[in-house]
Parts: sequence; structure tokens; C-alpha cells
Amino acid sequence: FQETVHGLGMWQNSYHRASDVAVGIIFLSQTVVGALGNSSLLLHYLVHYLMGFKVRHTDLILQHLIVANLLTLLCKGVPQTVAAFGVKDFLSDVGCQLLFYLHRVGRGVSIGSTCLLSVFQAMKISPENSSCSELKVKAPKYIGFFIYQSWILNLLVNIMIISHMTRERSNNNNTSMKDFGYCSAVHTDKTLQSLYAALVTFPDALCVGLMLWASSSMVLILHRHKQRMKYVHKTSSLRSSPESRATQTILLLVSTFASFYTLSCIFQICMIIIYNPHWLLVKMGAIVVVSFPTVSPFLLMSRNFSASRLSLSGIRNRKIPDVRRNM
Repeated sequence: FQETVHGLGMWQNSYHRASDVAVGIIFLSQTVVGALGNSSLLLHYLVHYLMGFKVRHTDLILQHLIVANLLTLLCKGVPQTVAAFGVKDFLSDVGCQLLFYLHRVGRGVSIGSTCLLSVFQAMKISPENSSCSELKVKAPKYIGFFIYQSWILNLLVNIMIISHMTRERSNNNNTSMKDFGYCSAVHTDKTLQSLYAALVTFPDALCVGLMLWASSSMVLILHRHKQRMKYVHKTSSLRSSPESRATQTILLLVSTFASFYTLSCIFQICMIIIYNPHWLLVKMGAIVVVSFPTVSPFLLMSRNFSASRLSLSGIRNRKIPDVRRNM
């Protein structure tokens, strides 16, 4: 009997080690691929900025989205990868607190930037006689304000998470701590935890609601325009216009974000409800969180939205500024 129990224990340990290696490979792949994709786009923007090319408002929003994606990837993907490959206690208390804090900030700015991108594009393609006509003219002036406001808000709100994180690892008998693989969170008073959850969730819910409204508006505008274009020459079709391609790309980006965000919320709720969540639940939640920052730069590049469009706009802005001003 003892030999059977010992053999079963050995099998379980081997299974957990193999599972940790598999999860570590997933995290490593996501982190490396996502970091390369986001860094490539950010470098492209930086080169064009140094060369004096004019950057559009949507490109400005995308730059902050890319920075937020990199912050999320590095602060979530890297420590999860290291922990999955068996390295223990490689962070101090300050390191745990800083990584969780920066990850939450990056995640919040990513939500805010995606929301702002979709709302701005919805106003940009709206008809001249719509209710958004006045906002359409004023909105570009406040793009920078809203972006930096998002950074400031997330930097302030997520300060509360610092006091909850520690490098100490929890165990099955310790119900006062929640294990995240490489750090642990100390359970606080339920009232304070509920207030913090509400404070963090409200901006997220507001952004998701605005994204759904903006996406619905863009789909409706494109559909109506397509119906009108049936009676116009094919060369005038909105489908072939850069604005239409940009709108379709943003819709794809928003729908991808909404899918991963919904899955992430489900995992987060499960981890809040369960005092000591299973390691697989924690890992799957982290994989979902890192998925959007990994995928989004390749969505932009595959749709020819960001890099090539910036190149063309930069050439146009430098060579024929008089035409651009008259447009």
C-alpha cells in the first residue's frame, strides 16, 4: 500500500512538473511574440516621429495602447514564465507589489485606449448632419487630455493593490492568502475588498459600454453607406477607402478585446469567489490576460492599418502640406 501511495505521489509530481513546463512554454511564447510585435510597431512610430512625419490622432491613441500592452506583457508574462519553469522566490515584496501595480495600470490604460479609439473612430466616420457633428470637430483637441487622464486615473486607483501583495507563498492550509504563482495576495476585509472591486470595475464597465455603443454605431454607419453605394459607381465604394479599412480594423480590434476581456472577467470572478483557487485556474486567467496584448499588434499589421498607413500619411504630410490643409 505504501509503495502504491508513493508511486501515486511520484506520478502526481511528474504530472505537475510537466503541466508547469507546458504552461511556461505558453507564457514564454506569448511574451516573446507579443513583445516583438508591439516593439516593432512602437519603433516604427518612433522612427517616423524623429523623421518629422505628422502623426494622426488615431496613431497617437495606438502608441499609448502599444505601451500599455508592453507593460502588461512584461509585468505579467515574464514573472509567470519564470515561476512556471520552477524558479521560486525570485521577487522581493517590493518586486511583487511593483509588478502587480504596473500590470494593473497597463491593463487599465489598454482598456481606456481601446475605448477611446473606438469612440473617436465612430465620431470620425459619422455623417455631417448627425448629433456627433459638433463633437467631431472638437474631439481631436481633447485626445491627448483623455489619454493622459487615463494614465493618471489608473496610477492613482491601483495604488491600493500595493498593500495586498507579498512574496510569501500560500499553501493549502493558509486561507488568509491567495496564491498567484510567484506572489500572493493577503485577504483583506470583505467590505474594503468590495469597495476596491467596485472602484476598479466601474471604469472598466463604462469603457466596455462605450465600446459596444461605438462599435454598434460604426457597423450601422458602414451598413447604411454600403446600401447607398449600391447606386453609385463601384470606384466610389467605401469598402476601398482608407477610412473604411481603418474602421473595420478597429471593429476587429474591439471585438477581440471584448472577447478576451469577458473571459478574463469570468476568471477574475472565480478567483475572487474561491479563497484558494486551483493553480490551473490562476494560470488560465493569466494566459487570457496576456492574450490581447500578444494578438493586437498583429491584427493591426495584418490589416495594413498602422504601419503602412502611417508611412503614406507621413509622405503626404511632408510633400503636399497645402493639399492636406485644404482637405
